[in-house]
Amino acid sequence: MPDTLTKLAYQAFQDGKNYFGLGHKAIATQLRTWLRPSIKFELKSITPEFLDEVSRRRQVLLDTDWQDAEAGLYDKSLLFDNPWQDFFEYYPAIWFDLPGLWDRMESSDTAAFDSDIDPTLYPSYYRRNFHNQTNGYLSDLSANLYDTQVELLFGGTADPMRRRILKPLKAALSGDVTSTQVADKSSANRRLPKVLDVACGTARTLNMVRAVCPDVSLFGIDLSPAYLRKANQLLSEAPGTLPQLVQGQAEDMPYRDDFFDALVCVFLFHELPGPVRQQVIDEAYRVTQPGGTFIICDSIQMVDTPELEPMMINFPELFHEPFYRDYTHDNLSDRLTQSGFTEIDTEIHFFSKYWIARKPSA
Repeated sequence: MPDTLTKLAYQAFQDGKNYFGLGHKAIATQLRTWLRPSIKFELKSITPEFLDEVSRRRQVLLDTDWQDAEAGLYDKSLLFDNPWQDFFEYYPAIWFDLPGLWDRMESSDTAAFDSDIDPTLYPSYYRRNFHNQTNGYLSDLSANLYDTQVELLFGGTADPMRRRILKPLKAALSGDVTSTQVADKSSANRRLPKVLDVACGTARTLNMVRAVCPDVSLFGIDLSPAYLRKANQLLSEAPGTLPQLVQGQAEDMPYRDDFFDALVCVFLFHELPGPVRQQVIDEAYRVTQPGGTFIICDSIQMVDTPELEPMMINFPELFHEPFYRDYTHDNLSDRLTQSGFTEIDTEIHFFSKYWIARKPSA
């Protein structure tokens, strides 16, 4: 009975987030229509069949999330983890930020930054207002709003999609424990596996990995100093050893060769131009130790889910995502192979696609 009640509570929790997200988007869209009728989008029409398919896939994701928790992959409390403090503190700011967002939509000014931000310090592909958000990824306000904005966008499924990296990660690290660590796990000299979150952002993923893999040395790298400040704040508020966070480019990481047992990368590749995607994968291969694993979570692609084409066409139209369409046709498996990775598996969960690749053992 307790597990049944917990499952019902989880379903209700996720349904509540979904309905709230739908309501938020409906009101925001209506306000834009009334106040900025000049903003027009050429969107692919949504059919009832498409909505039914989205609903079905969402439920499959939630069922998988519950099953992994019930199987002991992670504690059921993780299913209810939500940044409530940030939601109540910053959700009103999302509404106040809408006029500026509409301004950028109307003017097509996608490289607008406050005077105290120097975008020339960053790669050219990064100097833009992704999602039309104020200051792109380069302000504290953006960092404070980000997790709530993503939850609204995905109707509360961002975390369940992130959690799909945990099963292959734990499997990879279990293999590392038997092959690379000393037999006496109680020894103070044993080597802890090292895991890097590439483009860690506000550390939402890192926090999940820390909860599931407490005996792992965690690292994070991100281009945005504002998002790293937010990551430090959020990680400090939860129990556990603090990961080592570094500001830097994923395509030029400041780590030595063969350093990490595993790397994860969540929602980065669709925001990179094609050549940079290859550079990031090449760097991931370089810093992964032989026998290590690289796990990517990102958007679905046309080749796998043509039935969800309206979403993939409308998303970059509604949000400033200049590299997204190219990404949806890119073959990351080929790119991983080109870098040297082998044993490449792929999975699809709701709106996300996953690549699990292994660096050959020496």
